[in-house]
Amino acid sequence: MIPRAGRVRRSRLYNRFWIALLVLALAAAGGCASKKITLRSTPDSPLIDLLDLNSFGGPKPSGRTAQLLRVLNLGEKDLGGDLRPLLAELQTINNQSPSAEIVHAMSELAFIGGKKAERYDKRIALDLYGASVLYAYDYLFDRRYYPTRNPYDPQYRGACDLYNGALESALRIVCADKSLRPGATATINTASGAWDVTCVVAGGNKTWRNEDFERFEFVSDYEVTGLKNQYLKHGLGVPLIAIHRSGADESPAEKYYPPNLSVPMTAFFRPIGFVDPTTGKAGERNHCVLELYDTVAVDETVVAGRRVPLESDLTTPLAYFLSRPELESLATVGLLRPEKLLEYRPDRPRAIMGLYMAQPYEPNKIPVVMVHGLWSSPMTWMEMFNDLRSQPELRRRYQFWFYLYPTGQPFWLIAAQMRHDLARVREELDPQRRRPEMDRMVLVGHSMGGLVSRLQTLQGGDDFWRLASSKPLSELEADDQLRRQLAETFYFEPNPSIRRVISIATPYRGSTFSNQTTQWLLGKLIHLPKALLNSQQKLFRDNGDAIAGGSLLRIDTSVDSLSPATPIFPVMLAGRRLPWVKYHNIVGVMPDQPWWLLNFLGEGDGVVARTSAQLDDAESQIAVPADHGTIHSHPAAVLEVRRVLLKHLAELDGRATSIARLAP
Repeated sequence: MIPRAGRVRRSRLYNRFWIALLVLALAAAGGCASKKITLRSTPDSPLIDLLDLNSFGGPKPSGRTAQLLRVLNLGEKDLGGDLRPLLAELQTINNQSPSAEIVHAMSELAFIGGKKAERYDKRIALDLYGASVLYAYDYLFDRRYYPTRNPYDPQYRGACDLYNGALESALRIVCADKSLRPGATATINTASGAWDVTCVVAGGNKTWRNEDFERFEFVSDYEVTGLKNQYLKHGLGVPLIAIHRSGADESPAEKYYPPNLSVPMTAFFRPIGFVDPTTGKAGERNHCVLELYDTVAVDETVVAGRRVPLESDLTTPLAYFLSRPELESLATVGLLRPEKLLEYRPDRPRAIMGLYMAQPYEPNKIPVVMVHGLWSSPMTWMEMFNDLRSQPELRRRYQFWFYLYPTGQPFWLIAAQMRHDLARVREELDPQRRRPEMDRMVLVGHSMGGLVSRLQTLQGGDDFWRLASSKPLSELEADDQLRRQLAETFYFEPNPSIRRVISIATPYRGSTFSNQTTQWLLGKLIHLPKALLNSQQKLFRDNGDAIAGGSLLRIDTSVDSLSPATPIFPVMLAGRRLPWVKYHNIVGVMPDQPWWLLNFLGEGDGVVARTSAQLDDAESQIAVPADHGTIHSHPAAVLEVRRVLLKHLAELDGRATSIARLAP
């Protein structure tokens, strides 16, 4: 017979074992953040191989430039020293007979000279990098070279790479002492003269201002490791990671930007007046503008009447933001310590939970609000967000918002809070109701987030309240504040601004993973807010007979709320909704599901059975071969969300066209 002390110890070990097992299982199915980016040992550049930048004897000219020098009888020139005399000779030859081949070689040699000069004189290096940028700019846009420039020649892309590489190298020198900031004109003294460089936020994006950015990082310094797809666009300019300065703006949208938001930007150099460093006189000044474009909003510029695509990288700035260590704990904190997301602190203007915007608010774009599931956070959406934002037709018309909430609480309480938060953001951003795009909102919910999203579109009332109490709300013993909270939770109106809901792996009839064992285990782990517990206990004491054991008010945690026995599911499925709301559903079917899981759960995604995830009133419904934790990043799910968003636009545009035809 085991001694009592031994039985207690064994019982505790048994409990800890199952708790640890549950933690591992939920973490595997959840959306916890991980390292998304690493710092490169050397910056990435397409010029590395062309010019042997990293070789022991490099850098050195390409074979094509070496051949040109031989043809011009300049092949014996010493390329290991100061290249400015050689550039002057080439400039003289080019002045007599302008040639795209020569000006390209000059850009290449100036870049090589800049690399060599960096070792001993940064001022000379700036001269040569500036010359390289401008020679490449001339090759691409000076009409003198149109007859001899072949756009199908690899040299054309080489000129773009030289423009970008030389501009980035110059910016690294200039930014080392933080002498160049948006909104300012900096005078940079170099060996051949002074540069007046004006730095501005450009591109027609009226939301960002010059003072909105704290610092800039170079995209080429980082390598994306934690996102499957990387979205790059070739063109001109230097892709940057712009770090938003929190609190710089007093606009209503400012508080919805997460701290240290990273914005994809591209720096484009536009000369206004240029003094050739090989022929100009000391003291003469160069004038140029360094334009910073938010490439989510603008992906091209105009030069000499021509539309020019901007070199851009939408993914690396996102990965940079996601790699912040504090983001990794949001999912676990939201589940086990939900009060932490509800706290206000003097150093932040709001509680952590609520709506977040991953880009500046634009009133002419439709909000797509993404709602995460149990033991998760907005980080779980980043694969899908990265893929959707890469589509120009989507980012031109949509803006993506994310809803963060404490997942330890029952989902109908979360839905009540989200209802309040959506109403507040509308009141703050569009108090006069003049922005029609705000009334075309789309919600995308994963797992429990799909239930929270559906509740935004339903009509509450007595059917919901009867699940909480046998007494009418007006007869319940409660103070005014608690009575108001109960009314908001059970007597609610559908949000008229929501037009579509896309649900993914949503347990519309509960999940058998919510059972006595998991409810008991997570009941040990989840610590609900003290204020909530205190108000609950008082409510039960004062109204014991009216709140039976099966009441929704006696369900404490989100895991309890997801039990198939919870009576709210059939009421939700039969709930009244506005006639214009459309539902779309994505169901997970786990491939090669093990036999023991099939016996326990039935066919499904490993957490939610297919029979529970089906939605009878959905306009469209597809099955995706994925498990619960990865379904929302599966290509088939991303393509389906993209299809629905495009369909939403097509229907809106068709309706607008029909109305225009009917107008007198």
